[in-house]
Amino acid sequence: MPDQTDLQIRPVWILFRPHVGFPSRVYVRLLFSGLVAFAASLALTPLVREGVRRWGLVDQPDQIRKVHATPVPRLGGVAIILSYVFALAVLGPVSYGGEFQFSWLAIAAIAIVFATGFLDDLIGLKPWLKLGGQVTAALIAFLSGIQIHAVQNYHLPAWASLLLTVAWLIACCNAFNIIDGMDGLAAGVGFVAAGTMFIAALIHRNVALAMMTLPLCGALLGFLRYNFNPASIFMGDCGSLSIGFLLGCFGVLWTDKSATALSMTAPVLALAVPLLDAGVSIVRRLLRNQPVFRADRRHMHHRLLDRGLTTRQSVMFLYGGCALAAILSLLANGLRDEFGGLVIVLFCALAFVAIQYLGYVEFGAATRFVISGRLRKVVDAEVRLNLLEENLARAATLDEYWTAVCGSYHDFGFEGAKLSAQGRVLERLPSSLNQRWQVRIPLCGGDYINFYSAFTHENGLRMMPAFIAVVENALKTKLGMLEEPAMVPAKGPQAAVARVAARAASGIG
Repeated sequence: MPDQTDLQIRPVWILFRPHVGFPSRVYVRLLFSGLVAFAASLALTPLVREGVRRWGLVDQPDQIRKVHATPVPRLGGVAIILSYVFALAVLGPVSYGGEFQFSWLAIAAIAIVFATGFLDDLIGLKPWLKLGGQVTAALIAFLSGIQIHAVQNYHLPAWASLLLTVAWLIACCNAFNIIDGMDGLAAGVGFVAAGTMFIAALIHRNVALAMMTLPLCGALLGFLRYNFNPASIFMGDCGSLSIGFLLGCFGVLWTDKSATALSMTAPVLALAVPLLDAGVSIVRRLLRNQPVFRADRRHMHHRLLDRGLTTRQSVMFLYGGCALAAILSLLANGLRDEFGGLVIVLFCALAFVAIQYLGYVEFGAATRFVISGRLRKVVDAEVRLNLLEENLARAATLDEYWTAVCGSYHDFGFEGAKLSAQGRVLERLPSSLNQRWQVRIPLCGGDYINFYSAFTHENGLRMMPAFIAVVENALKTKLGMLEEPAMVPAKGPQAAVARVAARAASGIG
């Protein structure tokens, strides 16, 4: 009997030599379970579709991110999960190098994820409630033995293993939830990922992984019969969250049988398309200072539609990306470590090209911001503001305060200043007040401080409000409470223009 604990990396062509893989009876039972899941999904999906349509549980189209034109029944995930569970029950435990037994904790974790998605489909849950259900399920899965023990041959301590495992499972859940926005997309991507992990299970003779992935392939393939464009039913959150969670668990089981330092890279690549879409969504929303959980119409499939592709063309395009990532994941898992790194470099290059093709404005703007040097200017201005605050805090007299202000106002776009306080007038005025506007901060008792700037002066324009706020806060401490700042134009024919310029400058930031 083959040794199931043998960690030798086997080439892909071992799939054509079943006598060195599983015994024939295992192959027969695996194939039978896949066919059972496929047949059950074909039979259950239309029944679920008609049932949820009768109950009015349909997904309404909108103008934000949903691309279907008419209401479509959801909750197709019920048919997928029931078909999958039924196939596993028919398959039963497989004896091969030891009896594989189902963990009740793992079953409970999957049930919690499914229930979370089901409730969200029925009544709609707050994002924090959905996240709470996912975290609870991930913690239970960890207790059941689904754990990431090592990364890059570095054995993780228990706390790091817990955090990484929970983060991985939650990422997989939400990645599939996000990508489920087009007919047949999530189901097809899940089928490719599950098929990739099934092939890896055959290569590594991992009977547990093989018996759990092939039935999922069958259930998803049967569901695609009704979910591919034009879809007559959607899987809903109960389906997308559950499939993402299952594939995340399968990825952890995959790494347990890998001997390479890049072992965790393989499941990441197998799920690359949904994970990349989720990662890009988070980064671009952070760049625009938008809520991470806000829905929008700028995901990968939406961008493909915006570039002129049809729904089917967009889905097939992403299927191709999944297939390419699947090949790379198997190569990364099967090659030696020194060559596996090349696979990662190739994937990163392909991902960069794909993001450029999709045309995300956020990344282009951020790149230009860095290359043009504006990032350095902003950082420099923040440092100068901090130094100004420190100098003002150390100032013990009015003269020291004035020296600190005069040493910094040039850095923030001003050309002169005038301070009237404590019966004294301190000023450093530009050569002429014509063609200039001023910002006045009134003080108590009729005192004030003015700052002057030319209409054409652009240096530090964005940081002017921050500079004024720092000076104002210091004055509140040293010279008493202040009135509301007012914009006062300098004398001259451009008085009206000066008011507009002053308001514009104070509103930038």
